[in-house]
Amino acid sequence: MAETERPEEAARLWRDAALRAGKLRSDLGQLELGSREESGPQAEPEPKSALQQQQQQQEQEQQPPSPLETLNLSGRGLEELPEGLCAAVGSSLSVLSMRRNRLARLPSAAALGHLARLAELDLSHNRLRSLRDDGPALALLRGLHKLSLSHNQLGAGGDGALPEALGELRQLEELDLSFNRLSRLPGEALARLQQLRALDVDHNQLPAFPPALLALGSLEELDCSGNRHLRALPEGIAALRRLKILWLSGTGLAALPEGLCQLGALESLMLDGNHLRGLPAGFGGLQRLKMLNLSSNLLADFPAAVLALPGLEELYLSRNQLTLLPAGLCQLGQLRTLWLDNNRIRYLPDSIVQLHHLEELVLQGNQIAILPEGFGQLNRISLWKIKDNPLIQPPYEVCMKGIPYIAAYQQELAHSQPALKPRLKLVLMGLKNAGKTLLRKCLVEDEDEGQGHGELSFAAACKDAGRARAKGCFMQTLRDLPPQPLSPKAQPHRRPIVEQPEASTMPASTLKCSHLGCISSEQWDMLFYPSPKAAGQTQVGCFAAQRQDDAPLAPSPKINGEAHLRYYPPLRPIRPPAPYAAGLPGSSKGIEVTDWTADVERGLTFIVYELAGDPSYDVIQPFFLSPGALYVLVVNLSTYVPQCFYPSVGHFLHWLGAKVPHAVVCMVGTHADLCAEREVEEKCLDIHRQISRQEKCDYEGLQSLAQQVDEALGQDFDLRCSSPHVAFYGVSDKNLRRKKAQFQYLLNHRPQILSPVLPISCWDCCQVRRLREKLLSVAEHRDIFPNLHRVLPRSWQVLEELHFQPQAQQLWLSWWDSARLGLQAGLTEDRLQSALSYLHESGKLLYFEEHLTLREYVFHNLPRLIDILNVFCQRDATVLLQKLLGNVHVDELKATQLHHYVEGFLLHGLLPAHVIRLLLKPHIQSREDLQLILELLEKMGLCYCVNKPKSKPLNGATAWYKFPCYVKNEMPHAEAWINGSNLGGQSFVAEQLQIEYSFPFIFPPGLFARYSVQINSHVVQRSDGKYQIYAYRGKVPVVVSYRPAKGTQQPDTLSIASHASLPNIWTAWQAITPLVEELNVLLQEWPGLYYTVHVLCSKCLKRGSPHPHTFPGELLSQPRPEGVTEIICPKNGNERVNVALVYPPTPTVISPCSK
Repeated sequence: MAETERPEEAARLWRDAALRAGKLRSDLGQLELGSREESGPQAEPEPKSALQQQQQQQEQEQQPPSPLETLNLSGRGLEELPEGLCAAVGSSLSVLSMRRNRLARLPSAAALGHLARLAELDLSHNRLRSLRDDGPALALLRGLHKLSLSHNQLGAGGDGALPEALGELRQLEELDLSFNRLSRLPGEALARLQQLRALDVDHNQLPAFPPALLALGSLEELDCSGNRHLRALPEGIAALRRLKILWLSGTGLAALPEGLCQLGALESLMLDGNHLRGLPAGFGGLQRLKMLNLSSNLLADFPAAVLALPGLEELYLSRNQLTLLPAGLCQLGQLRTLWLDNNRIRYLPDSIVQLHHLEELVLQGNQIAILPEGFGQLNRISLWKIKDNPLIQPPYEVCMKGIPYIAAYQQELAHSQPALKPRLKLVLMGLKNAGKTLLRKCLVEDEDEGQGHGELSFAAACKDAGRARAKGCFMQTLRDLPPQPLSPKAQPHRRPIVEQPEASTMPASTLKCSHLGCISSEQWDMLFYPSPKAAGQTQVGCFAAQRQDDAPLAPSPKINGEAHLRYYPPLRPIRPPAPYAAGLPGSSKGIEVTDWTADVERGLTFIVYELAGDPSYDVIQPFFLSPGALYVLVVNLSTYVPQCFYPSVGHFLHWLGAKVPHAVVCMVGTHADLCAEREVEEKCLDIHRQISRQEKCDYEGLQSLAQQVDEALGQDFDLRCSSPHVAFYGVSDKNLRRKKAQFQYLLNHRPQILSPVLPISCWDCCQVRRLREKLLSVAEHRDIFPNLHRVLPRSWQVLEELHFQPQAQQLWLSWWDSARLGLQAGLTEDRLQSALSYLHESGKLLYFEEHLTLREYVFHNLPRLIDILNVFCQRDATVLLQKLLGNVHVDELKATQLHHYVEGFLLHGLLPAHVIRLLLKPHIQSREDLQLILELLEKMGLCYCVNKPKSKPLNGATAWYKFPCYVKNEMPHAEAWINGSNLGGQSFVAEQLQIEYSFPFIFPPGLFARYSVQINSHVVQRSDGKYQIYAYRGKVPVVVSYRPAKGTQQPDTLSIASHASLPNIWTAWQAITPLVEELNVLLQEWPGLYYTVHVLCSKCLKRGSPHPHTFPGELLSQPRPEGVTEIICPKNGNERVNVALVYPPTPTVISPCSK
């Protein structure tokens, strides 16, 4: 370089050469030449003539270039700082950023010697291991004001990682040494930095609070978080009198010194993640404190000293052990943020309504039953979380809608008389032929005793005879009755007690089996003609996995860093023979609803839902499982064998627990009169023991997984990112805390299974009465069902009653019809919204206020809607044809066509709109009725329109609707008989992208069918199979696959896949991301469901590996790591996976596994 060249010209020459060499990748946006005032965005220059441009160029050549003050070389992959560059720009450079490069040591003394005016230096996110030998070079930067060395490996070299020459930087004001694994700091050097205002030493390995820091009298900000072995603060911390911000999160503190209370300038104090049980007596002296974080400690009592801080604006007390809040909470009049989630708080003080400045209030995960009167006055609250509380007043459904709804409810309650107790929902569930229908009729028969139900005629006759014999009303069992004429349903070969179809191909005599010994005909039917099981679309064989009842539980193995949860026998598809098909006389009618006034004097009324045991109803039955209901799980004791525990009991407990955490379950064993007394006792004991074993195994498995998350949180984030072999590779602390909270929720909300199993014979009226009294006592228990004791506004109850009076026969009401009923109940339009929302959330009616079309209607006639849903769960061709043909004479051609439609429906799930109208003929009166029902079915995820254009009507063409739950073909095929198109699966020749959801406990029944409907708006040219969907997102192919478990050690999985070339992999992400988010939204309906999400290794998929490596699904919600381009595949250390195949371009909206 010539001596006559000016430094500015030399810098430009060096830049041009570097650009030509490709070292800076021609990205001028990262290389800022010129003063900081000129570095901002500039307006587009106006076009100039050639003469003007030539004159301007001459002027620029005559004028010296402006001096360079800021140079940004971040993310360039540099391994050293060129000395020539420093010499060229050093005279004017004040800010130099070299973060996210590959520097293994400081720039040389020769290079730094030219940077005499440098004020800010950023060397974070490099590979610096030790600065012991770089002291002379560092000492040259005496004018430095800000130095960042964070996210390096300075502590990897042992003691003395930082040179004493650091103390020569006397003008240093900000120093960042975080995330370096430092175990000590140079005390003498730090003590000389008397101008230091901000010091970050967080997330290191300091064994104690460095004494040298107490000499930094100018210090205003200090962050020591993440030094888990710090454990205590010195009394001398009072010397830091200028300190405004002090962060001590996760430092193992068990107590605070009194000296901390003398930091009068302190404004922000972070103490979360420690072991504090209280605060010092003088803590109230921190009068300038505005933010205090005490989350994740061991506080059992609200710290009284906090009430002496009137200027406090933010208070975080999450995840402690608080039970009460003081009445003096209103003294914190400036409070804007209050987080109290995951404590044990039972109620809120009335004074909380005086915190008028509150903007954030988080109360979820407590034991709050009642909100104070006037709570709706807190109308500034924008962040409100209240779920997972046993709310009674206002009802849970109202509270979840937000503060405006709470205010409307409380105003309504203040201007009306209290209503009667609400009805309790009672749900009967169990396998087909378990005895649910007969049990339901026996429970409610007091109301219908004189109506002569056919199924109960024999029971009523026997009961009358029993009453005539004895006051005690003890009936003889069926086998002890004297001979007498029996009704057709009571013939011995008809098995009147068991819910079976009338026709039976099995003989009534006892059958022999070499493996089972003697079994009754009922047991034979149960073993060899079981009803399909509701786990996806699968079925269990009773002896799929035989095991010793008392065998010890094996420890859960670990797979990919996670405990392998216990898996249960996969359910095998077994079809019942023709005589057992649904819909024949005597079989279940599907889902049935009955009102039951159990006790008029006590005001106890039930709405009884009997769920079908047929898997055809899997897609709709989850809609009838809701919190606040009493669930009766019915087991047929006459056919029960221990090997059938999981399909008979265990599966239903997993299903219910996934949908309704903390559900209350009463176990009832039916047909006890068909068993000997000892047999009844043994079977009830076996059920009880196996329930305990399953629950213990599930709980211990979840505990083991939660412990792994705790261990991962105990590691530094950099350590988790160091190797893909580490558990939870790359998962952020935020996502790990979310995962930990999920496990805590699952562990704290186990099913409430009432013990023991109650055996019952529906022929014994005393046993029926005993069961009825048991249900009533459970319902009246305030701790079990607090909702039954809430008080509702009288106007809300009147509104409910008005919806079910004369207009109850209508299928739906318009919004204005409902509004007129609201006026009769005394509700204006603005108050009607809250009432309808509550009635929807509590299952009394359907009102979708956020749906563009359905929000104009109120579906108040639930029995008729259930009848409609039952029609679409009917899989018997004869019954469907009977509905279509009716009693009207139809010509042979039309009958043949309708038969063809029915065949297509049962095979492919396809029906045209006019045939749907025929099927629903009793319920559909107009075209508007049909359109609304189809919209409702699509909203519920039962069907979608195959040929509906995205934006315009069909112009008279026939609309075809697809019901995915009816598709029988294993692989997708053409809808050829409609449009002749076909979509074959293409072989993946480019990079594969696959997201896999794994379900260790249970795959929610009907989930795949509903998901198939939900994604329809995102895809085109789709072709559906029973377990797979081929489709396109634009021109990008996507494949959605469900794989049922094939063995006892395998979970069910659902995967979403696409492929593209590596440069275009963003198109594959763009294709599958909406589908992933759609599935995440759907899984939010199953708050008690445990599942995992993984990104499968593209290299393993390309090799055809049967067990590809899985990256954590939490990475989908995290931004791509800066400076990282490839990740090693642990299954094959020689292969590297491009980061674009693991992280999406932008994080997903909803994080997987979030609850």
